[in-house]
Amino acid sequence: MNWTVGAYVAYLLIAVPITVWVASTLSHNGRVFLADVFDSNEQLADAINRLLVVGFYLLNLGFVMLYLRGGGAVADLTGLFETLSVKIGIVMLVLGVIHFVNVMVFSSMRRRGRADARRAQIPPTMNQPYASPYPPQPQR
Repeated sequence: MNWTVGAYVAYLLIAVPITVWVASTLSHNGRVFLADVFDSNEQLADAINRLLVVGFYLLNLGFVMLYLRGGGAVADLTGLFETLSVKIGIVMLVLGVIHFVNVMVFSSMRRRGRADARRAQIPPTMNQPYASPYPPQPQR
């Protein structure tokens, strides 16, 4: 076995468990957030959570597999560590970016839902431009 094959094996032994750990952590802790986004509809939150986990695995493990060959040949132990640090660092950055995008999307959905709920609570006269929320004052 040469150094390049060793780098491949070490990369997969590190990148796949990191991906699994991040997915399980996000799934477990994101459930409460999703329940809030979907107005305490637990079934919908659980279904979306499972779909997000499947998509997360497909996207990230696909990236890990495609990125396996990146980096070229490894000549020695130093090269192995340098290659691993770059590859794992990039995988972690990709995981972070994907998480950030998911949080941004669901935060915007949450804000929009709350704004819609607030608009639904305002009396119809308040939605009219220049309508006063106070009763008319008697004329003197």
